[in-house]
Amino acid sequence: MRLILAEDSTLLREGLVRLLAEEGHEVLAAVGDAVALLAKGRAAFDPEVVRQLLGGSPHADLLGRLTAREKEVLAEMAQGHTNAAIAGRLHISQSAVEKHINAIFDKLELSGESGYSRRVLAVLRYLGT
Repeated sequence: MRLILAEDSTLLREGLVRLLAEEGHEVLAAVGDAVALLAKGRAAFDPEVVRQLLGGSPHADLLGRLTAREKEVLAEMAQGHTNAAIAGRLHISQSAVEKHINAIFDKLELSGESGYSRRVLAVLRYLGT
């Protein structure tokens, strides 16, 4: 699939570009706002359409491996919370948060060898479902 991506967060935008490329998609352009997006393929898609298009991703199966608590921790990570904040919000210890995050990395098959932030990759996979 060939696509143009619009995301105002530079970090998330670059992560999405890499993730989509790894999935075999061709990212024609990645822009920071709607004006730039419309100036590139004069079309925009609803996030739900994108979610359905990517629904066949093999990463969706990996997310099914997570426990309910791990999914809660990942959801908090996706909102940008630190480990300490996640611990407070979920009423668990910071050590427990760290153990859940390590389990998430293992279950999502995110090794530290890729050169990318495992935390960012986990959040991108979560957001891609």
